[in-house]
Amino acid sequence: MEEKSKTLTDGKIFTVPNILTFCRIVLIAPFLYFFITERYIEATAILTASGLSDCFDGLLARKLNQVSDLGKLLDPVADKLTLVAVAVCICVMFPIVIPLMIILALKDLLMLCGGLYMIKKGIKPPAAKWYGKVGTIVFYFSVCLIVFLKAFYQIESDILTIVLMSLTAITMIFALVKYFQLFLKLKKENI
Repeated sequence: MEEKSKTLTDGKIFTVPNILTFCRIVLIAPFLYFFITERYIEATAILTASGLSDCFDGLLARKLNQVSDLGKLLDPVADKLTLVAVAVCICVMFPIVIPLMIILALKDLLMLCGGLYMIKKGIKPPAAKWYGKVGTIVFYFSVCLIVFLKAFYQIESDILTIVLMSLTAITMIFALVKYFQLFLKLKKENI
């Protein structure tokens, strides 16, 4: 039964979860435009929509039986592209968070290297786990709150920004540790 359901999504590009993921990638350009032109309300709305689609694409993939290898590849790519765009904007607005963003970039670089290693060794990379999603949700929440406060109340607090970005870094480093443990387990199983 599982083999039959797997073949239903093999080769299909336009599944509901994949369309949501494509939309997340497309939303990066308008987010950047609105952010650069200091239209923070629109930027926050787009980032919120992007974050919500990120929450639901995996859920819908499982619920609709539309899990695909393409979706497993596109989802983290969309996450990283969005993360980079938002991180650059936040660093421009609040240069004080650059060290935290470097930590986040290193974490993503390590995860990319681990994923490439697994693919090279013929080990199937695992689907996104809850701890990775929590890190992404905390990131979206933190950035949306920072931009929201600036847009509606003209509040630019370095302390709040550092606290929120530190919380984001902690959740993402936790995810990195958990993924590393999973990486070691999968590597050991495939020796």
